[in-house]
Amino acid sequence: MNTLMLGRPTRPESQPSPTTENASSLTGGKGLLQAEPLIFERDDYAGTGVDLPEPESAIGEDLAGLLRTAPIGLPGLSEPETVRHYVRLSQANHAIDLAIYPLGSCTMKHNPRLNEKMARLPGFADLHPLQPTSTTQGALALIDRLAHWLKTLTGLPAVAMTPKAGAHGELCGILTIRAAHQARGDVSRDTVLVPSSAHGTNPATAAFVGYKVVEIAQTVDGRVDLADLAAKLGPHVAAIMVTNPNTCGLFERDILEIARLTHAAGAFFYCDGANFNAIVGKVRPGDLGVDAMHINLHKTFSTPHGGGGPGAGPVVLSAALAPFAPIPYVTHGETGFQVVEAAEQAFGRMSAFHGQMGMFVRAYAYMLSHGADGLRQVAEDAVLNANYVKARLAGALTQPFPEGPCMHEALFDDRWLEGSGLSTLDIAKAMIDEGFHPMTMYFPLVVHGAMLIEPTETESRAEIDRFCDMTLALAEAVKRGETERFQAAPQLAPRKRLDETRAARSPKLVFPVEDAQRRGAT
Repeated sequence: MNTLMLGRPTRPESQPSPTTENASSLTGGKGLLQAEPLIFERDDYAGTGVDLPEPESAIGEDLAGLLRTAPIGLPGLSEPETVRHYVRLSQANHAIDLAIYPLGSCTMKHNPRLNEKMARLPGFADLHPLQPTSTTQGALALIDRLAHWLKTLTGLPAVAMTPKAGAHGELCGILTIRAAHQARGDVSRDTVLVPSSAHGTNPATAAFVGYKVVEIAQTVDGRVDLADLAAKLGPHVAAIMVTNPNTCGLFERDILEIARLTHAAGAFFYCDGANFNAIVGKVRPGDLGVDAMHINLHKTFSTPHGGGGPGAGPVVLSAALAPFAPIPYVTHGETGFQVVEAAEQAFGRMSAFHGQMGMFVRAYAYMLSHGADGLRQVAEDAVLNANYVKARLAGALTQPFPEGPCMHEALFDDRWLEGSGLSTLDIAKAMIDEGFHPMTMYFPLVVHGAMLIEPTETESRAEIDRFCDMTLALAEAVKRGETERFQAAPQLAPRKRLDETRAARSPKLVFPVEDAQRRGAT
């Protein structure tokens, strides 16, 4: 079974390509990729990479019998063994520094190293949240400037900086909306309307706060059904939550009318800003009638989403909601910058301290390095790249909403696989063999067999062409009936295809006890 040799000369007929089926090596490695067991499968449980002095005999006498009486069961690795272990594990995973990371709805783009350098400056990286404000004036000034530009870019007068990520920001926005209703005595509003094209965290957040969630229907072109929205609005509705651009990669053309209908019913308009990179510098959500919107700093302004590390989800607020924003927040007066820890109408706080400083520094560095014209180009390039993908793949893959341009991501469905015996999952697994991370699968849920591709603004045409060439070649292989090849994929990855149903129902969350005992663990 051969992989697709894209952009390479084909072999003469007399020299067939070597098969990778059943290919193996003496070590289990593949070329320069080293095989590596789990750290608990290493044999040396007696060694250590550090020499420690024996404790004094008196130590632990006050621990009331809590001293360990058996080996701790941790593998003992030297420094080079430890480094090699984690480097080898890193090679078993995909990374944005390796190739395009086309996950739709995630904005997995290049992270400028300049931003990382700035975030590691001692004055930012070594801060302690309990330091006196007199010693943190530079950091507070940065937070204040970042807040200013977030308000400028969105056209909204206030921003809560403390939420740690998108869903945390949603929670902040909905709690602010609830506090505003309660302050005016409007406590009968118990419902939040959410379109079927919204991010899945939207209804979860509303339900978590205690609201009933009612779905708004979707039109045939993938947007909010205005008639259904109007029919469901009323004095019982506290807010609507609309993702714009939505999860189908489309801009809500009727957003002004959505806002008008919502406000006429006395409700607030919450906008999910996870896809802000598609409109940043081009459209101000406040001008569209939005009352609250979270911004994923770790998606729009630098650090790629999905890295498993800390995020930041500031929430911009309209004048009607600003008094109810959570504490703490930064103010600037005659004595410099101060952190406000109490406010009469604030609904409370979202976190113990002010926010994620590293993400603030990265986002501010990203803004300064781009400037106003550069941020506009971010949106323009994100949309251009996605539409280029849509145009290149349109003849081979089917689209649920083919009419007109998309925004930052191109959405395809699985109708082109009908009769092949293959599924979206099979295509994704085959992409792994070709050295690419698959696109987002089966999301949004409103599209059967969805394949959601977001190239982002940081990919070159050459890299996007490489991805599209691969996808088109896979589509040709589907037409040729190479079913077995897809169902067996991935063959070249460090691990083969899992039984995902069994893995979900019977996960192995701990190292086998018998193996741990054999190695001297407790």
